[in-house]
Amino acid sequence: MSKAADLARTASASETALGNRRISMNGAMIVAQRGTSATGIGASDNNFPCVDRMKVRSELSAGRATVSQVADGPSGFVNCLKFACTTADTSIAAGETFFLTLIIEGQDLQQLKKGTSDAESVTLSFYVKGNASATYTLEMKDQDNGRINTQTFAVTTSWNKISLTFIPDTTGAYDDDNLASLQVNWHLHAGSTYTGGTFASNTWASEVQANRVSSSATSFLDSTNRTFFITGVQLEVGTVATPFEHRSYGQELALCQRYYHEIRPKVNAVTVRGYNSSGAVVGARFQNPVTMRTEPSCVVKGTFAVSNMAQPAFQTFDTSGCTLGSATSSAADSYFYPNGTDDYFTLDAEL
Repeated sequence: MSKAADLARTASASETALGNRRISMNGAMIVAQRGTSATGIGASDNNFPCVDRMKVRSELSAGRATVSQVADGPSGFVNCLKFACTTADTSIAAGETFFLTLIIEGQDLQQLKKGTSDAESVTLSFYVKGNASATYTLEMKDQDNGRINTQTFAVTTSWNKISLTFIPDTTGAYDDDNLASLQVNWHLHAGSTYTGGTFASNTWASEVQANRVSSSATSFLDSTNRTFFITGVQLEVGTVATPFEHRSYGQELALCQRYYHEIRPKVNAVTVRGYNSSGAVVGARFQNPVTMRTEPSCVVKGTFAVSNMAQPAFQTFDTSGCTLGSATSSAADSYFYPNGTDDYFTLDAEL
């Protein structure tokens, strides 16, 4: 075999080895099923304001933010998640907290070999920028075993790639199941309950609330001028932050739909129809686009047009689909359909 052919073969093998290495989902912030912007985020929030898989948790007295998917990013990225402070909170109570979190199932983390003598390092990389220089805390939180590992990172006014490698942890394996095992937390604001202890960088230890956030960290809520942008989130095994693994929109959407998706019937088109006799349920089966993580919670949004039946409600649902319908009070031709785009159904199996 010629040297050129050998080099080509080696390059091909290297590219294959780099494939399918990103553990995190929607890292380029391209999927936003719930919408592209949410205002008034703060108080006691624990939800996904817009971009899929990126959850916001907070306990605040006054501070609020707008969270949105915006068309911005370093070279190779066209979207990011933006936080903009809209109500400042400069008097930080002890128990206040505001952070962005990515939660991962235990069965997707087994390659880390955590809790064994062969435990692997893990590297998290991402791009950030803000309106001014700032320092925040990144936390790896093992929910199965109550352990944490933390490091700080710096933000400037330009897009900057952050790469943080966390040492192996030979204590406490991740559960091999579909429940939450790892939280990746970007702490943007915290009171003394979380900053008042001893901050140990890149050290696995039992969780102590006071040790979770650096006391020197910036508060994102210190001014209504404050912004925080993030994209290109990649969690991978090893000590090297490899180039971001881009996936197609279709691939990322399918991964996100395992946790949440919406059924949006065509406006003014009959969605469910049947003839009700003796008050039986009239319904139809809707198939989920992918198998969901667990049996979802289902919510009807909006007010549908109905004939001889009540507003639609979910009768049965499982990881593969749901039966949607409603009982009527009289024997008659029955149907319902959406009046507009605000009439739809959500299925939620989030961690």
